Amino acid sequence: MATAPRKTAPQRTTAAKKSASGTNAATPAKKTPATRNSAAKQTTAAAKKAPAKTAPAKQATTKRVAMKTNENRTPATAPAKSPAHKAETLAVKTGETPWTAAELAELRTELEADVVHLRQEIKDAEQEIVGLLRDGGDGAGNDQADVGSTTLERDHEMSLANNARDMLDQIERALSRIEDGTYGICESCGNAIGKGRLQAFPRATLCVSCKEREERR
Repeated sequence: MATAPRKTAPQRTTAAKKSASGTNAATPAKKTPATRNSAAKQTTAAAKKAPAKTAPAKQATTKRVAMKTNENRTPATAPAKSPAHKAETLAVKTGETPWTAAELAELRTELEADVVHLRQEIKDAEQEIVGLLRDGGDGAGNDQADVGSTTLERDHEMSLANNARDMLDQIERALSRIEDGTYGICESCGNAIGKGRLQAFPRATLCVSCKEREERR
């Protein structure tokens, strides 16, 4: 009578499966490195974020340096003008009344108007001279009368321009002397020019005696 085969093999397979199951069940214990890796990543991330905290300090340092630099800068100031001296302190001759502020202001206005007029006169004379020089150079075929007339006219314009320059120089000196308080003092002898003379001839720099002496030379 034939005997049934033994079922030992399936049991071994089952045991193997159980052993595999046991092995699979045991494998989750290997997850600890992942925890270490996570901790390492967190540490690295924290280390990377750490420099960002120093940025405000750098910005604060930059701002402080900028503030110090701005504080050290000297603010630009407009050049100070020398104050005009009081009218009553200007020199006058004995027996003359002192200058008043209104009289000095009127005199200054007159001088400033003369400056504008003379500058324009000099400009016009210079343009006229340039034109005469150009015409004289181009007029090679002109007769002697025309050439002589052009030369005289040119010399006249040059004389006018030179006189205007001298007057302009005198007026500018007078305005400067009003500012520094020496207006009315003779540049030659140091005595008072005289209020009456200055009212009639505001750009005068010499008293009557010194002016006459100069003209006799």
